[in-house]
Amino acid sequence: MRAFIIFAVLLSQAYSQGKLTRHQWTDSKLYPGTHRNYWIYLPAGYDPAKPACLMVFQDGGSFVKNPGKEGYVPDAFDQLIKAGEMPMTVGLFVNPGVVPAAHPDAQPRFNRSFEYDSMGPRYANFLIEELIPALDLNLSSNPDDRAICGASSGAIAAFTAAWERPDHFRRVYSMIGTYVGLRGGNQYPSLIRKTEPKPLRIFLQDGDKDLNIYAGDWWMANQTLQRALDWAGYEHTHRWGTGGHNRKEGNALLLEALRWLWKDHGKVPVSTHPEKSKSRASEWLIPGEDWQLVSEGHNWAEGLAITDDDTLWFTDVPDSELFRISPEGTETLFAKNTKRANGIALSPDGKTLYTAGGEIRAYDLESEDATYEVISKGTGANDIVVAHSGHLWFTDPGNDAIWHVHPATKKRTKVITLGDPNGIGLSADQTRLLVCDFPAPFIHSYTVQPNGTLTDAQPYFYAQRPTIDGRCALDGQCSTTNGHLLVGTEAGLQIFDQPGRLQLILPRPAHNDGRINYCRLHGDMLYIATRHRIYKRRIKLTGAPAWKKPVKPPRPRL
Repeated sequence: MRAFIIFAVLLSQAYSQGKLTRHQWTDSKLYPGTHRNYWIYLPAGYDPAKPACLMVFQDGGSFVKNPGKEGYVPDAFDQLIKAGEMPMTVGLFVNPGVVPAAHPDAQPRFNRSFEYDSMGPRYANFLIEELIPALDLNLSSNPDDRAICGASSGAIAAFTAAWERPDHFRRVYSMIGTYVGLRGGNQYPSLIRKTEPKPLRIFLQDGDKDLNIYAGDWWMANQTLQRALDWAGYEHTHRWGTGGHNRKEGNALLLEALRWLWKDHGKVPVSTHPEKSKSRASEWLIPGEDWQLVSEGHNWAEGLAITDDDTLWFTDVPDSELFRISPEGTETLFAKNTKRANGIALSPDGKTLYTAGGEIRAYDLESEDATYEVISKGTGANDIVVAHSGHLWFTDPGNDAIWHVHPATKKRTKVITLGDPNGIGLSADQTRLLVCDFPAPFIHSYTVQPNGTLTDAQPYFYAQRPTIDGRCALDGQCSTTNGHLLVGTEAGLQIFDQPGRLQLILPRPAHNDGRINYCRLHGDMLYIATRHRIYKRRIKLTGAPAWKKPVKPPRPRL
């Protein structure tokens, strides 16, 4: 049985050539307990045998009120589709959810701000996973064929849906958008500047008499957002007016906005424009290069290492397995029963692989029977790094510790106490040990002494928190020859400069595959591990593996 109730109210009338129907949705898993009305508009000429485009409107009831008046969307659809200025597009008009009052003397719970103003993919996933499939219509799954619109909080909801799920929405009309400090929307200008550009087309509208209240200044926030979009090279346009916090000017621009959003549909895809970007993406990424799948089907892929002959090594933690992939792409299981090996690191000669798990093992990579020596046991171990000098360090989250193993004596010493340490690595010159504080936004920097002890502790690097989880989940890391640090996180792969500042975020390749657990840069080929998969991508940075000779990076710009 479908999880929605059709009111069976057919609202098609003389003012519109298509059909508008009203429905109610009451079975959301992402917003439990909510009831909401929504409307579906099927334009004149809609053929259910042909996949149609889709455009979603937040606060949907307000866009299908006042037929024949300015801003009435079905009329605009009819006019533009008939003129060939817009493809055949189904309109979905969605109201925010309400949890009904428990009794007559209580208030309902109004979900509008929670659904619309919140950062993260929850609202987009509600549309994609719950509501749109229930429409039972023949809709195109091509993200170029989908647009989304809203005003005020509905506008930031539209932008967030496209930002989080550009695999489903790529055209955005934002009226008087609420890009202010209600639920984190004020972060967008910074995120846009630091994140690899996404294939979006955005039409912004606002007026200089918009709100200026405790959460921020709407007029200034919209201009700041537009400047960030321009700086990062996004395809966008804007119309600034003299109106207040209402839809008068946005309604008057509806036809223009729809024409612009759908221009060249079917001829020119919505895409990124790296040649227009001033961000680090234009400096470090290669146009046309994207993530390529290397391996999949794992329970939890971790610990990447690449030998000089281009053999890739990695672990599957829950299955206690160690894999290798040949330069030709052949994947084989090298070792079983690894005691849940997690992080891995190569020895200075590249012939031994150290694994961190229930114990530290040194596997002989030239053996066919996975011969190994136990280097350390009696503690937990998560991630590991081995310097060219042979000094070894590993993180032990269970004991809030960082341990050192001396290359000659194999003596294990606790050198630092740090709550929940995880990813660990060395700077390019190997004078600093870098340790991730897993839940926090900090990567700690320590000076390495000749005997392997650590001094000069500082929470030096500052990471971007994710929009979907309070934890940064700072994990595997690697360094580059120019002194940058790459770290896998919940928010994506984050790239920092030598002074510890976040410069660029590469989003996760797939939205449903967990965080980025690990990264390795082999020459200019970047490898990452997510929960179930391993990917690679060529970039314009060069790796500085810890097991090789130290590299002195250039002095950073301060």
